[in-house]
Amino acid sequence: MPAPANAYDVPALRRLRGAASASERTEKRSAARAAALLPLVKGVSGSFGGVIEACCLQPVDVVKTRLQLDKSGQYKGVVDCFKKIHAEEGVGALWKGLNAFATHLCFKYMLRMGTNATFQAALRDEEGKLTTGKRMAAGFGAGVVEALCIVTPFEVVKIRLQQQKGSVNLKYKGTLHAARTIMKEEGVMAMWNGAGPTIARNGTNQMCLFTAKAHVDSFLWGKHDGDGMALHPVQSLISGGLAATIGPVATGPFDVVKTRLMAQSKAGVIKYKSFLHALYLIPKEEGMLAMWKGLLPRLMRIPPGQAITFMVADGVVSHFEKSFSQEDDD
Repeated sequence: MPAPANAYDVPALRRLRGAASASERTEKRSAARAAALLPLVKGVSGSFGGVIEACCLQPVDVVKTRLQLDKSGQYKGVVDCFKKIHAEEGVGALWKGLNAFATHLCFKYMLRMGTNATFQAALRDEEGKLTTGKRMAAGFGAGVVEALCIVTPFEVVKIRLQQQKGSVNLKYKGTLHAARTIMKEEGVMAMWNGAGPTIARNGTNQMCLFTAKAHVDSFLWGKHDGDGMALHPVQSLISGGLAATIGPVATGPFDVVKTRLMAQSKAGVIKYKSFLHALYLIPKEEGMLAMWKGLLPRLMRIPPGQAITFMVADGVVSHFEKSFSQEDDD
């Protein structure tokens, strides 16, 4: 019986193999391009989320700072602090330092998201998988980088602005004026006052945040990095909010010490000589619970803030992944 006409059609088989190989090469190039661009995309998505978060939640951050700097018991709690600031200084005082805070969050989240994605890409195995330990390491590394490059100098300025009371005869007239004045009077390194506790706080925070976010996404929604699944904005809100509750509780003492160190200026009395000195002196003089001063406003600000940021960031990244998927289909 003769073989079918095309059974040994070698040229046709070669064309089919060539087409398959070309398709595979195109997919690999597309995947490589997407992987290379992902840190940038995540960085940009983080900056968008940061600006929106700052505008929504700045009053809570002002209250948190005032409570942490309150050594005389002027404020009886979060609500009392809100009321007194509003009554004595006007509603605008609740947005003191907004320019510094919004700029700070924009650059911080851009660096955080982009650096974390870069570290994760470097730590993935040959199959593209990432263990929990490596995910934690990537998050901690991202927190250290943002603390040194962005967070410490911006928070020094923000805290100096927020600790000013009233609306007249203020030492610092604005964000840039505060930065120039601090560097002129105290030296450039004064912009990194409190760098030690800031590194400890942010490293631990981001380690908890990115690890928890990945596990919450996986557990609740079956979502994994790079799988192309787009979360609904409400799902991203829930995941981001839940993931961000662990860090503030774990890092409360670091945040209090950071705020006290940053609030000190050379023109005044230098009470705390170092990170460890403040860590020892604050609970000794004010009790152990003083190390968690401002925890409630932190919990009022950070989880909702991260929920907003991840809702925006997840949406941008999903759009990016969808665009690349459509390019592959085309």
